[in-house]
Amino acid sequence: MRTMKNNVHLTQEQRNILVKLTSSGRASAMTIKRANILLDLDASDYKPKRQQEIAHKNRVHAATVSQVALRFCEEGLEGAINRKKRETPPIAPKITGEVEAHIVALACSKAPEGRTRWTLQMLADKAVELKIIDSITDVSVYNLLKKRNLSLT
Repeated sequence: MRTMKNNVHLTQEQRNILVKLTSSGRASAMTIKRANILLDLDASDYKPKRQQEIAHKNRVHAATVSQVALRFCEEGLEGAINRKKRETPPIAPKITGEVEAHIVALACSKAPEGRTRWTLQMLADKAVELKIIDSITDVSVYNLLKKRNLSLT
């Protein structure tokens, strides 16, 4: 068993914040678990415990204990107990501003010959035919037009 590489030294104020966080029960379970890990890692008043002991006590993997300690040393208290925010969405939006502008322009254009107006399915099919977008549903076209307060009537 190894001792921690990144020693955690909490101030009294940080300790009070963590104790209040763990006792209130209003935070997420993982936030409370990380707060408990930090309280166990605190080396200010006593001899620090080993990773495995803290992991066993908090029912997490030893790597989790190590990551919480590392994040505390690098990012501080808030960075250690809260989740990181994503910088980018997991899937990039398919309908960009340019695609949206083309579809709106298409909806505002003259309807095809033999028709009095565009249908949602016709707009979706025409957008794919013109290679504005590789695929789109009529529901997506509806939502796009609804967002812009446009109607096909």
